[in-house]
Formats: sequence, structure tokens, C-alpha cells
Amino acid sequence: MGSGLFDELRAALHAVWTRRWVALAVAWGICLAGWLVVSQIPNQYESRARVFVQLRNVLPTQNGATQAEQTKAVDRIRQTLTSAVNLQKVVRGTDMAQTVSSDRDIADRVAGLQKAIKITSTQDNLFEISVVIANAGASDAANAKLARQIVQKLIDIFVEDNLSSNRDETSQSLAFLDNQLAARQRQLQDAEAKRADFQTKFLGSLPGTGTLDDRMSQARTQLAQIDSDLAAAQSSLAAVNGQMAGTTPSIAGAAGAAGPARARLQAIQGQIAEGRGRGWTDNHPDMIALRTQLAIATAAARGEPTGAGDGGSPNPLYLSLKSMQADKAAQVAALTERRNQITRDLNTFDAKVAQSPGAAAQQAAIDRDYQVLKDQYNQLLADREQTSLRNQVQTQTDAVKFNVVDPPTSPRAPIAPNRPLFLTGVLILGLCGGIGAAWALSQLRTTFATASRLEKASGMPILGSIGETVSAAQVALRRRRLRLFAGGAGALAAAWALLLGLEFFQRGMIA
Repeated sequence: MGSGLFDELRAALHAVWTRRWVALAVAWGICLAGWLVVSQIPNQYESRARVFVQLRNVLPTQNGATQAEQTKAVDRIRQTLTSAVNLQKVVRGTDMAQTVSSDRDIADRVAGLQKAIKITSTQDNLFEISVVIANAGASDAANAKLARQIVQKLIDIFVEDNLSSNRDETSQSLAFLDNQLAARQRQLQDAEAKRADFQTKFLGSLPGTGTLDDRMSQARTQLAQIDSDLAAAQSSLAAVNGQMAGTTPSIAGAAGAAGPARARLQAIQGQIAEGRGRGWTDNHPDMIALRTQLAIATAAARGEPTGAGDGGSPNPLYLSLKSMQADKAAQVAALTERRNQITRDLNTFDAKVAQSPGAAAQQAAIDRDYQVLKDQYNQLLADREQTSLRNQVQTQTDAVKFNVVDPPTSPRAPIAPNRPLFLTGVLILGLCGGIGAAWALSQLRTTFATASRLEKASGMPILGSIGETVSAAQVALRRRRLRLFAGGAGALAAAWALLLGLEFFQRGMIA
């Protein structure tokens, strides 16, 4: 088995060797064609940069932009960064502007940039911008420079658009809120005028607030309370008048100083007057005790001899009751006047309502419209204050701060294609193709490299074989042909080495 396999291998090698010129020619053809294709593939140069977006709140979240809003704004800028408008700015702001002469050229460049630009979020608030440029019409140095220019321009647009868009949106919001506030203010003034006219026409001086029914109910409740207070005041006035009827205005005695009994009597009378001033009734325990003492003091004063004079002194109890009578009378008069006023207002209102049955529905509609407009105005005013404060935060502070963690890189070598690997692969493919072509050609011809192959193919035994006799001239010719073949194969290897050296030399020129 091992001997048979070795014979097959030796036969295959002999067949290829005898057709080595075919193998070399095919290898050269495949290599030349493959190397030409590899040379036409443009080098791709990539530039990268990383940007960190720092979000911070200078004021509380209800006044400044919330972190969620800031994050959303940054994501929006990242998504729109590769829009056609922004990419047109990139085309006009880099060396690509030198290669365009019409709007169609700009559109073509924009379409190419949309495929070449990649923006990814590597971590929270950390973005990586990468650009791959492979312009076959430009040199490698120009492509490497252009890749870095595009990344730098994208960073500038990233920062500029985020700051300007936030401030523009805030300014537009302020203008919109100002217009809405002005409109609501005019509507609110009209509603206030209607409300004032209705109140003047129907409500008059009715107490309370709210709808007609509410104010009517409040007026009747207040009228009932006034009636109760008036009855109590009238009862108190009648009691004071009764006490005054039984009290003398003055106390008879000497013009000089009163005796001890009369002095005691006057003191007790003063205490009783003071107690009534506090609101004590005759059933109060202190009042009962004072009245008992008053009876004893009165009996003692009657038996006490009077002084030499005929004059008398004012009675303190009578004076106190007189003051209380004036206060109670004034209170009764005020309550009576208030009761009469509310009664007149209710009668007037009933008459107006009888003439206008829809007054209650009209007031409900007026109050509802007024309250809705007032609530809207207050809400718009609060929104405007918050928006104005947010605008100050955005203009006077850096709510969103951008840090370029890694500046745009300057490509020193292409990321694709891997030309040395491709060149080597083409060489290997050419050699394999040449060997395969020589072996395939050997299979088409009915020749046998060994006696055993002939014996196997014919089925007849081979008695012997005759070796080839080569003359000196043929040996020299074969040696010359072998040198030529070695030179051709060496030239193929030299061409591969030269192409590799040229590739690394070009990379060195970029660096």
C-alpha cells in the first residue's frame, strides 16, 4: 500500500516536472492578474475619536433641564449627526470641498459619508466617532488626512448643534408662552368684565361667594344667625332696662364722707355692676352671694345715721347699667339694620331672578369660563418662569459639558485591505494553479511515467524497460533550460518580494 502511494506521488511529480514550463506560465499569469486586482483595491484609512458628555444640573431639576431631558437631547444629536444637512457641512468644511463642483457631487459625497461614518456609545455618556475613507482617486496621505478632518468636523458639529439647539428651543418656547399669556390675559379681562357686570346686575350686596344658589343659601343662613343674635340682644336690653327701673340714680347721704355701712353697700353694688358687665346672670353663684351681701349691707346702711348735709352721691350701679343699656341698644340697632339690608337684597334678587329665569345658568357659565381661563393663565405664567430660568441656566452656565477624551487619530497605516496577505495569497494561488494545470494536462495525454503504471493500465505483464540515453549536448541543453526555469521561478518570487517592499514603503511614507 505504501509503495503504491509512493509510486503515484512520484508519477504525479514527474508529470508536473515534465510540464514545468506550463506550470510556470500559468503561475505567472495567475499572479499577474491577481496582483493587478489587489493593486486596484483602494486603501482604507480610519480615524477615531472619543467624546465624553458630562451632564450636570446647576439648579434643581424643576428649574433646570432634567438629566433625562439632557440625555435625550444628546441621543437626538447623535442620531441626527449623520443627517444630510450636517454631512453637507462636513463636505464643505473639509478637503472634500475641492472635489465637488455641483449639487449632485455633494449628494454623492454625502451618500458615501453616511456609509463611512459610524457613531457608537461605548459606555454611559461616552461616544466613539469613527470614519473610514477609501477614495481611489486620491493618494494615501490625502485619504488619511481627510479621515481625520471629517472626525474633527463631526465633533465640532456635535458640540455646536447641541448647545445651539437647546437655546433655540428655549427661546422659541419663551416666545410661544409670551403670545399665549397675552391672549389669555385679554380673554381673562373680558371674563372679569362679564363677571363684574353680572354681579352688579343680579347679586348686589349679597354676602358670600359662588353661584347664585350658593350665595342665596349663605344669605339666608346669615339672616337666620342675625335673627338669633338680634333676639338675644333684645332680651339682654330688656333685662338691663328692668334692672335700671329698680335702681335709684343716686344714693342719699351726707355731702361728706359716708359711714362704714354705706361704704360697704357701695362696694357691693360696684361688684354687682362689674359682674353684670362680665355677662353674669342672676343665677350665677357669685351673683347670688353678692345679692345676699347686698341685702345685709342695705339693712345696715338704713340704721346708720346720716351726716349733716342734705346732698346725695351718684349710684355706681345705675351708671354701669346706663352704659350697658347704651351698648345693648347700639347692638340691637346694628343687627336690625343688617337684617333689613339682607332682607331687601333677597327681595330684590328674587324679583330679578323672576324676570331672568336663566340667571343661575348664566352665572355658572361665566364663573366656569373665568376659572378655566384663570387656571390656564396661572399655569402658563409658572411655565414661563421655569422656561426663563432654564434659558438663563443654559446661556450663563454649561449644563452639558463636552470633553474630547481621545482626539481624532491620524492614520499611519490602512486598516484594509491586508495587502501583504493578499499578495502572498495570490502567489500561493498562482503556484497551486500552475501545478494543478500541469497535472491536469498530464492526465489528458496517454503516456505512462513508469512500467508499473503501463502494466496496470494494459493488464499485461511488462518484461522490461529501456532507460533514456542522453548525449552531452542534450545534458547541456537541459541544464540551460533548468537555469532558465529557475530564473523564471526566482523572478516570480522576486516580483512578490518587490510588491511587499513597495507596500511597506508606501506605509512608511504615510507615517
